[in-house]
Amino acid sequence: QVAAASGHTVVLVDQSDEILKKSTKGIEESLKRVTKKKFADKPEAGAEFIEKTLKNLTTSTDAVAVVHSTDLVIEAIVENQEIKNELFKRLDKFAPEHTIFASNTSSLQITQLANSTTRQDRFGGLHFFNPVPMMKLVEVIKTPMTSQKTFESLMDFSKAVGKSPVSCKDTPGFIVNRLLVPYMMEAVRLFERGDASKEDIDVAMKLGAGYPMGPFELLDYVGLDTSKYIIDGWHSLEPNNPLFAPCPLLNKLVEEKKLGKKTGEGFYKYK
Repeated sequence: QVAAASGHTVVLVDQSDEILKKSTKGIEESLKRVTKKKFADKPEAGAEFIEKTLKNLTTSTDAVAVVHSTDLVIEAIVENQEIKNELFKRLDKFAPEHTIFASNTSSLQITQLANSTTRQDRFGGLHFFNPVPMMKLVEVIKTPMTSQKTFESLMDFSKAVGKSPVSCKDTPGFIVNRLLVPYMMEAVRLFERGDASKEDIDVAMKLGAGYPMGPFELLDYVGLDTSKYIIDGWHSLEPNNPLFAPCPLLNKLVEEKKLGKKTGEGFYKYK
């Protein structure tokens, strides 16, 4: 959406036409919300903006077919190293030599993803934040193999889609999640020990630290399965780091399929 809205030609690729229809509808709805604010007193300009943006956007279920004429590939599939590697390996064979590959992963190592291709110098991380149309930040990740030219192109692209890029080395969680995930885990430990209720911890962090959501609200929003996956991955990389220690309560909720907002229950219940 943000790439199409800033004048880039975008092909959105997913596994089925059904998913793509749903995605396109979601983008249209999101654009309507944006235009309500952006063009509050100019409805005609708003309608034109939506039409123009959607013209820049096409969809496909065949990634190999569309990669032939692409300058930048941004991968945002499931957080699974093997599945991501498989996709990049396949696309690497068909993409033009100049094409840059980027991953939107929040927790996996960019270097390992890059190693599944022959274009390690044209590979980096572009970590957008949810919801992307609202959040100004993009973390641009440079591996030891990423060329300066590629890095600059990724920084330029981030600015061209209206974001504020920050740069980080290829370290677990980059900047935001490296600080945020251990903080959320520490909140769970505080609650597990019975030091404070989850409600009071959430209120304290919102009113005391100015956070828009408390840690338990945030965990439910992100998805408890996603949070567990991240912390488990880091724990396997650095088993002696106490910040990355697994949380029994989090594991129990995930086992019970209480994954947060998306399943109707996590730390809190949702209707």
